[in-house]
Parts: sequence; structure tokens; C-alpha cells
Amino acid sequence: MNVIIIEDEKPAARRLNRLLNEFSVEVSTMLHSVEEAIEWFQNNAHPDLIFLDIQLSDGLSFEIFDVVEVKSAIIFTTAYD
Repeated sequence: MNVIIIEDEKPAARRLNRLLNEFSVEVSTMLHSVEEAIEWFQNNAHPDLIFLDIQLSDGLSFEIFDVVEVKSAIIFTTAYD
């Protein structure tokens, strides 16, 4: 399974990565901003699963969907209320 994490807080991204590794889920990429995610999606095959924070450093993650048609399952991992 190809999995990526999009999370602007690097300690949170690393912790989620460690938790997933405990279940033998290997994360192929960690991205940290809307801009970085858009560029990545435009240049790479879409993963099977995305762990996605809502509030990123440069905007809301929903802005990614305005530019790119994401073809992956998504699990939102956020403290955003």
C-alpha cells in the first residue's frame, strides 16, 4: 500500500509515521504544505491512502482539491475544530 502524510507540524508527522510503522504500514512521502502537496500530486502517481491535516502552514488542505483531482482514500488527522 502506498501511503503519504500531509502534515505541517513535523513532530506530529514523525509520530504518525512511527505509529503506522508499528502496524507495518510504510509511509512513502511526508509533505508539509498545500503548495508542496499540489506540486507533488502533479508530478507523482497518487497514493492509495493519504493522512491529511486540515490546517496547514500555508492554508487549508481543501485548497489542494481546487487544483488537483485527488484519486486516493483520505483520513483526516487534525486538531482543527
